[in-house]
Amino acid sequence: MRMLVFGKNGQVAKALKDLAGESVVALGHDEADLMQAGAAQDAIGAHQPDVIVNAAAYTAVDKAETEEDAASRLNCAAPEEMAIAAAEAGIPFIHISTDYVFDGTAEGRLDENAAVNPLNVYGRTKHEGERAVLKANPDAVILRTSWVFSQYGANFVKTMLRLAKERDELTIVADQIGGPTDAADIARAILAIAGKKHRGAPGAGIYHFQGAPAVSWADFATKIFEIAEAPVKVSPIRTEDYPTPARRPRNTMLDCAKIERDFGIGQPDWREGLRRVIAALKQEGQAS
Repeated sequence: MRMLVFGKNGQVAKALKDLAGESVVALGHDEADLMQAGAAQDAIGAHQPDVIVNAAAYTAVDKAETEEDAASRLNCAAPEEMAIAAAEAGIPFIHISTDYVFDGTAEGRLDENAAVNPLNVYGRTKHEGERAVLKANPDAVILRTSWVFSQYGANFVKTMLRLAKERDELTIVADQIGGPTDAADIARAILAIAGKKHRGAPGAGIYHFQGAPAVSWADFATKIFEIAEAPVKVSPIRTEDYPTPARRPRNTMLDCAKIERDFGIGQPDWREGLRRVIAALKQEGQAS
């Protein structure tokens, strides 16, 4: 099964490459400039893959507030073009989305039918991308995930470990609740879905996938420092005490029952992934 992945330098693409090796062809900006109309279709036509995965996105949440055109291009227009090309070629298409399509005001876990109401440009363009993908290709699979971390790129875990070398106390937001998700777990879920879709299995539309148990950013940071054996005190603060250009949702606990029912994929324990990631970063000298 040959998999074409857009977003070569992202966490999920790198994790897919680690797991699936040469069967994954990952394209970055140099190979397919998604800011240019038609680039995605050209790449799909050139590579003739068995499965297409879109792991590319405009993910700079705060910067998107002043760069809406770029965010819309990468998060909506480019995925729509991929979905059209995949539908025309009869190739399974998996698109990664985000928990930030929700406003975070609901209580409890959010299933795939929960009302969306993005609070920021990033979330709005990702939601527009979901709608465009499914309109163009109803057989597509959209994977909403959250709080992605890995040994690659920039993410909360790596930021905390860097700050642990500089400070002995940090203030971290404690009233935003969600599910950290190891990029390797997302990659495994994508490979499982891709294999089943390639064999003609049913299952399409939006699916939720995130790590368990649900925690706050402050709790997440505390666990990072515990596993890394970093002597850092975490002082919890409110969202209002840490203003950002883009508003963040308070509750993005995702109900992941549908993906288990349709594809047999259970919720991973993010703490296990965190141990693996910190061990890898220590080997690389990025964690003390």
